[in-house]
Amino acid sequence: MHPDDDPYADDDSGRVFWADAAADRVLARDPEEPIVVKGGISPSGVPHLGNMNEIVRGYFVAEALRERGHEVRQVFTSDDRDPLRGLPRKLADLDGEVVDLGDVNAGALGQNLGAPYTAIPDPFGCCDSYGAHFSNLIQSSADLLGVDVEMVSNTETYEDGDFEAVTRFLLEHVDEARDVLAEYQDKVDEDYVPFNPVCEECGKVTETVTGFDAEAGTVDYVCTDMDAGDQTIEGCGHEGTATLRGGKLPWRFEWPAQWRVLGVDFEPFGKDHAEGSWPSGADVARNVLGDEPPVPMAYEWFTLDGEPFSSSAGHVVLVQDVLELLEPAVVRLFFSKDPRRSRDFAIEHLDQLVDEFDRMERVYFDEVDADEDERERAERVYPFLVDEIDPDRVRIPYTFAAVLGMTDDPDLREEIARREGHIPEDADEATVEAALSRVRLAREWARRTDNEFNYDLKRTEIPAHDFDDATAAALDDLADYLEAEDPDAEALQGEVYESAKRHDVDIGAFFSAGYRLFFDESQGPKLGPFLAKLDRQFVLDRLRREA
Repeated sequence: MHPDDDPYADDDSGRVFWADAAADRVLARDPEEPIVVKGGISPSGVPHLGNMNEIVRGYFVAEALRERGHEVRQVFTSDDRDPLRGLPRKLADLDGEVVDLGDVNAGALGQNLGAPYTAIPDPFGCCDSYGAHFSNLIQSSADLLGVDVEMVSNTETYEDGDFEAVTRFLLEHVDEARDVLAEYQDKVDEDYVPFNPVCEECGKVTETVTGFDAEAGTVDYVCTDMDAGDQTIEGCGHEGTATLRGGKLPWRFEWPAQWRVLGVDFEPFGKDHAEGSWPSGADVARNVLGDEPPVPMAYEWFTLDGEPFSSSAGHVVLVQDVLELLEPAVVRLFFSKDPRRSRDFAIEHLDQLVDEFDRMERVYFDEVDADEDERERAERVYPFLVDEIDPDRVRIPYTFAAVLGMTDDPDLREEIARREGHIPEDADEATVEAALSRVRLAREWARRTDNEFNYDLKRTEIPAHDFDDATAAALDDLADYLEAEDPDAEALQGEVYESAKRHDVDIGAFFSAGYRLFFDESQGPKLGPFLAKLDRQFVLDRLRREA
């Protein structure tokens, strides 16, 4: 492999942000402008958060280049002339709702195995094709994250003739193409031709070429069976001739063809490509096409709640879903982390990601102590995450926002947040509204994870209760302790046990008494840590059964 083609190249420039190091590598080649940053995907399943890696990581590099005064074009190719090789178990509508295959017109897919995605009717009936439906989802996901990316359809690129010249070149140099590909793929013989026609009879992509005329731009074929993993897609047997616009290049040639046609300067991709089609693509580019491949950057995949993303099994989360739980800036923070390290997007622990964002923001505005490394990273990365740098912004801690979400009363939410010091007295109406918008997100997080905050706090009136004297005295003791000591969560939890013990009250029954007072339930979250998050006066009054 050429040294410039190492997708794991780790420079020693000492850059705080990996995107700056990537931008350095791009500019070292003195590229023509506009500089092109690319990503791409085959529309084979649900476009989930993991698929945003190439878009958002490309965005950071594009922004780093723009910051230095360069014109940048960020594109994302939908490899939608690829054939459908199998039926996904899950799909997503344009609102990002994941549905089972049985909930849509599955026949649109089942009857078109082997056909290009753009030749398959949209099973939802809302877009021009299945391929277009998928591209619309990708586009809307990028828009929601604030990334201005240009979608490019491979089908349109073929139909417009943009791939024609490079395809003809490959046919004219078919021996060199075979020799290079044979280094990476076993089934390459003297009859191999790097072109897959689309059968004019049945519309399926076929891999059997019987002859070609590079000068005329035609390829003869027989529509034979296609091996699709654990099944075989039957060909119709038709013998025909296709033009160079009436088919597609195999992926190991199509990718370097995209680089030439689109003038790609930088492309991030997952480690599957880094260990598979990238080496062959770079070899084809250099030793068949005579092109320099773009600057590569391999990224590690991340997992969802500890398990790999799986479109087919429905183990996915879409951008639309995530933005019901987090602000876009927090999502961008997740993608801003070192791409060489695998990470888990743990929905149960999203509060930790939000806390990390909030701290970076406070470090940026010099509101908390931080060491030099943390401060330098915050100063460099934070401006990439937010749409506007606002020193007067107000952030309510995520878990406290979840506590506020236990009541539906917006005035009460604001009152509590102000009382606890999370909203300044002089905050204007727009700032308050923006701060309280996090409550909706945190409330949805509590609901989806069914965590300790997923309860309906009874704030306006005390639920009906009937405690014996010992339980009532223990509750009063707990209130007195809270008033006198200002304990943290752990200390308050310990005092819950001690108060019950001093009055010989069964600890389970004492917890139930607390849950009855606050939720009108017999069970609930860990009581001490929960009460520690509430505003003190409310807790004192409720423990004393006064309000």
